[in-house]
Amino acid sequence: MIKIKNIYHFYLNNDRNKIVVFDALNLEIKEKEIVSIVGPSGCGKTTLVNIVAGYIKPISGEVLINNKSITGPGRDRVVINQGDDLFEWMTVANNIRLVAKNKSEDNIEKYIKLVHLSDFKNAYPKELSGGMKKKLSLVRALAAEPEFIIMDEPFASLDYQAKEELYEEFLNIVMVSHKTILLVTHDIEEAIFLSNRVVVFFGTPASIKQEVMIPFLYPRDKNIKELNEFKELKLKIRL
Repeated sequence: MIKIKNIYHFYLNNDRNKIVVFDALNLEIKEKEIVSIVGPSGCGKTTLVNIVAGYIKPISGEVLINNKSITGPGRDRVVINQGDDLFEWMTVANNIRLVAKNKSEDNIEKYIKLVHLSDFKNAYPKELSGGMKKKLSLVRALAAEPEFIIMDEPFASLDYQAKEELYEEFLNIVMVSHKTILLVTHDIEEAIFLSNRVVVFFGTPASIKQEVMIPFLYPRDKNIKELNEFKELKLKIRL
């Protein structure tokens, strides 16, 4: 479980004025839950990612993982960003092997098969499509065997068709791995389709405007987007 407790954080703008991002922010994410955070640009979504990842320390408050306060980055957390985070000079297999907790050949093969990249085992990232790169980033994160995965706009660089093809496969991979996921996205449809719960940020400092439970059972397919219930959730969450 992840507990974000009483986070207060600010930064100074170019005029050295204090901009408060969070003031007593609290949020809990349960084990094996997929939680999406949505909100307008500048509401602190990426700042929260950096705090939970341990890249920056909040002015006050804390983040606890299984009741242990984090003090910096750790192997219990892996971040997948919007940009390409693969090592271009390494093959698919070696990208996974570099971070894998278990570096045995059988284990590397298991992860390659999980994302259907067996035919590209010895290929380099430049030889992969955008969707294949994202699958490799995800499975590489799984190979590190973290307790949870933080995803910051991970699909934003893909076109609509590539996203549609990847969403269902992403959910299948996550369901097999049983990982806890914190997903930051500006795409409300994406948040609803992938998540158990959507948390809406609003304002400055950012506060939780609403939390919406997503009722659809896993596995999900793209046809749920045509359901009236899905469309109603989009209107409810609309920023």
